[in-house]
Amino acid sequence: MATSARDKLRKPQEPKIEILPKGIPASWGSPGDRMVISTPAEVDALIRAIPKGKLATTNTLRDVLAKRHKADLACPMTTGIFAGISAKAATEEEEMGAKRVAPWWRVIKADGKLNEKFPGGVAEHKRRLTAEGFSFEPSGKNWRVAGWDGKLARLS
Repeated sequence: MATSARDKLRKPQEPKIEILPKGIPASWGSPGDRMVISTPAEVDALIRAIPKGKLATTNTLRDVLAKRHKADLACPMTTGIFAGISAKAATEEEEMGAKRVAPWWRVIKADGKLNEKFPGGVAEHKRRLTAEGFSFEPSGKNWRVAGWDGKLARLS
């Protein structure tokens, strides 16, 4: 049986610090940089801290995680995966009748675009943000939140 996203959030885990090796993509950092690999629960808690009317980019989440753990950066890959786990867990909780869940729809890509990998894809992401009063502009096959960069939450 597949593990539910809710179970993945509950699994006891500790963040890890890794040292970036040579050959890592330059966009990630430099060899020798300290990179934190967070946990699904920590990313979920950050998402839950995004207030209504505000947004956070995946880079915002990564910046907060790196600062918390005194690292140079947070792993871009696992932070994105863990945001997806938080979104799927929230959907599972809603299906079970929960009214308050992690507001995953307030997390957007680093360029303000919606995330097609979240539950329900771009259409559901847009629907939930529209319900909170956000507007959009087309961006290729996707949508960008209008004025997204002025609506970012201050997380710590």
